[in-house]
Amino acid sequence: MKLSIKVTAIFFLLVALTGCSRKKNTFLNRNWHAVTAEYNTLYNGNLALDLGIEALNESYRDNYWQILPVERMEIRDEVMAPGETSNPNFLVAEEKAVKAIQRHSMLIEGSENNPQIDEAYLLLGKARYYDQRFVPALEAFNYILHKYPLSNTINEARIWREKTHMRLEFDELAIKNLKKILDTENLEEANRAEASAMLAQAYININAPDSAVAHLERAAEITDFKDKEGRYWYITGQLYDVLGKSDRASYAFDRVVDLNRKIPRIYLINAMIRQIEYSNATAQDKAVILEELNSMARNRENRPYLDKIYFQLAEFHYQQDSVALAIDYYNRSLRTPSGNTYLQSLDYQTLGNINFDAAQFEVAGAYYDSTLTMLPDNSREYRLIKRKRDNLDDVIYYEKMAQNADSILHLASLTKDQQLDYFTRYTTQLREAAVDAIEQPEQQQAAQEFFETKRPSMPGVPNPGSSFYFYNPTVVAFGKQEFFRLWGDRELADNWRTRRISGGGEDLATEGVNDLIDNDPKFDPQTYISKIPQDVAVLDSLKKDLNFASYQLGLIYREKFSENELAADRLEFVLANQPEERLVLPAKYNLYKIYSDLGMPGKAQSLKTEILMAYPDSRYAAILSNPESLLQDENNPTAIYEELYAGYEYQKYDSVIVKSNRLIEQFAGDEIVPKLELLKAMAEGRLYGFEAYKESLNYVALNYPQTVEGKKAQDIIDRALPTMATAEFVPQNSGNSFKLIFPVNREEKKDVDSLQQSLVNALQEFGYSGEVSRDVYNSNQDFIVVHGFSSAAAANLFAQRLEEEDKYAIDEKSFYISTPNYRIVQIHKNIENYLETLNSPSP
Repeated sequence: MKLSIKVTAIFFLLVALTGCSRKKNTFLNRNWHAVTAEYNTLYNGNLALDLGIEALNESYRDNYWQILPVERMEIRDEVMAPGETSNPNFLVAEEKAVKAIQRHSMLIEGSENNPQIDEAYLLLGKARYYDQRFVPALEAFNYILHKYPLSNTINEARIWREKTHMRLEFDELAIKNLKKILDTENLEEANRAEASAMLAQAYININAPDSAVAHLERAAEITDFKDKEGRYWYITGQLYDVLGKSDRASYAFDRVVDLNRKIPRIYLINAMIRQIEYSNATAQDKAVILEELNSMARNRENRPYLDKIYFQLAEFHYQQDSVALAIDYYNRSLRTPSGNTYLQSLDYQTLGNINFDAAQFEVAGAYYDSTLTMLPDNSREYRLIKRKRDNLDDVIYYEKMAQNADSILHLASLTKDQQLDYFTRYTTQLREAAVDAIEQPEQQQAAQEFFETKRPSMPGVPNPGSSFYFYNPTVVAFGKQEFFRLWGDRELADNWRTRRISGGGEDLATEGVNDLIDNDPKFDPQTYISKIPQDVAVLDSLKKDLNFASYQLGLIYREKFSENELAADRLEFVLANQPEERLVLPAKYNLYKIYSDLGMPGKAQSLKTEILMAYPDSRYAAILSNPESLLQDENNPTAIYEELYAGYEYQKYDSVIVKSNRLIEQFAGDEIVPKLELLKAMAEGRLYGFEAYKESLNYVALNYPQTVEGKKAQDIIDRALPTMATAEFVPQNSGNSFKLIFPVNREEKKDVDSLQQSLVNALQEFGYSGEVSRDVYNSNQDFIVVHGFSSAAAANLFAQRLEEEDKYAIDEKSFYISTPNYRIVQIHKNIENYLETLNSPSP
């Protein structure tokens, strides 16, 4: 025994002494480095790689509402710095592969004698691939193909190279090479399954599902890994679904279900849900489907997937018009702990749609806001929901306007007795709620906790931060009630607790509470009756608001939400409610288009005939008679606006204002109206000054608050107007930019043109670098402005030379002004004030 131990020790000592050489191609050296590389370095490297892949799979979240990728790996957007990694296991695997190559490679005379080095390069490529450094990974795989053409891993390396090509978006190249790999005769089944799956993924990438499905089915049939088989069959079902082959899709999902516990349960649950979607819709089948879904929900093994099951139950009830049950299950899905943000976004979105259909627009908006928090900002779904949510702001605004106006008009239409009865019932409810709030312990505690927070200062009350409860009349009344209930009506005297007294405390407490309520005006019906408007002008204004809001809602429902039925209801209401004349024609025209879209030719033709007969000269009649006229400038609101804006740029402010007023009436209800209103406001500001500009902007902001123009007007009011408000002039000689102003009458066009040309010629002759412009000041007066003087003295010198030169002899009155003061003069139209300061002696 001792002799054998000694021999073994000597053998290993000799191996250790002689096996370190990588330059001698001996049996001992080859086997030493091969065994050491395989069972030490590469073993640990592959172990680290497996741990990294496991971590990737655990962190990856599949979106089962889209076609799943064949390989579960999320491509990150951020670029890692050299030496950084998202998963340290891949860095360990790469280091082990490099270590195996550096320490155990036996590259002698251009030939590698260690059979494990190709495995090391394969490990190196895989580690880089999973670390998402695809170009270095491609180099590793190509090295195997070029240096080890007879390697037993050559086919595996070829497949991994094509996987890398696909990650680099060279899908066409990958398809070409994968087809060649599959044509190899002696390809192992595992490699054939992997190549077929990758070829299917390449076809999916180029949006060719019909080509992908056959290869994926083949991969599912021959793979030895049950989890991959389940995934492949599930994706096959999704592809058949895209292709519209429901029978084949159902068969693929059946194959997933048949695997049962051999695959991850998430595949099984989703496949069962998809099977249910393909079930027939007979009454008996619906009962079976519901029972199957409820059975899935009761199964304890399915608890991690209850969010999906509840969502499917909600969808089932929603399709059966059981909206209340659907809402309950959508909320259950949301309350179930889940990391599936896309599913939660669907829950929120559907609840938003339900509330939208029920005209609960504010609630719908809140659900859409929650939906947006669950979606990536750059996704298509996010943009669609964001657009719908922004459009909902308009709906909420006009619905509130319509509801308020309608409510007030309804109350005003009631008789005095009806009004009294209505508000008596309302205040009675308020009174009962107030009493209940005092009597209920939880409400009492809430009131106490509310009052114990810091209060704002109140007149006559010291220490505004105090939580002293006697400042709260509700809490005081409750305290009195409790005291009377426990102690009765006690006199204020010593030893009051020992004095025996009969009951009656509760009645006294109740009486105190009632006195408190009776003295509060919010419990008096007359408080509300007195606020109902009676003035005919106010009521007419409310009616106009109701009709205008209803008209706007009709357009919004049709154009932004494609809700033609809702739009038709709103526009029909407008026409039946004695609208302003300006709303009648556009409401009828839009109703004509809605009924045409709804396939109601009778109603559409009736409206068309009415428009042509009653409004033959309108642009709507021209469009109905000749739809091509919509493209002509005279009937195209956009072209008309552009022409009007060009007039604004040419300072034709009077014309812009007059034409805008006419066009606003002509295009009433059209999207162009807010644009015309804002353009008119700008023209009025240029012509009439700051106060007119401010008033016009306020009109646009208040009447079109949800439009781009209304928001822009409000932004100008908030940001620009405060900086323009001051009308005080800066010192006359301050600054380094001055102008010479020649006031002229706007009607004297010929003389003004002559003066302007003379000034241009004088600037050139005298060697000045300035320029001459004609600026509108107001409706009667323009300014001929000579720009470019560095001081007031330079401006005056130029004016003197004009008077002295016989060639020009320009003796029109002129004055100098600094650029900041000229801006103030144009904004506030206060030239007289400036001239007074100019002529007054300096202090």
